[in-house]
Amino acid sequence: MDNPIRILLVDDETIFTKNISKLLKNRGYQVVAVNDGYSAIRELEKNPFDIMILDLKMPGMDGITTLAQTIKRCLFTETLILTGHGSIDSALEAMKMGAYDYLTKPCEIEELVLKIEAVTTENKRAG
Repeated sequence: MDNPIRILLVDDETIFTKNISKLLKNRGYQVVAVNDGYSAIRELEKNPFDIMILDLKMPGMDGITTLAQTIKRCLFTETLILTGHGSIDSALEAMKMGAYDYLTKPCEIEELVLKIEAVTTENKRAG
């Protein structure tokens, strides 16, 4: 890839973020992983990202609040929501706020890559 897709991965499960980051980097993506909403906001203030992959259930600032803060601060980037099976309603709420789509955990890396590619392809067409 000439211009790798920049991904901000936000999830409080550090083992999950390490594994997913590694798998995505092996596919040519640039990945920055953080473990809470506050860190996500700080990263978005410092650097542009093509996509934010955002967990909904996190201690402190949850995913919905993180998404709301990115919109409020004009830091919004295309967002894929990661959610456990019990919080589909929250994922739908996030989509009403502007999230692109959601995936349920655990998700297969191939499914995640397909969603990432769908987001970036759509943005290239729109841009």
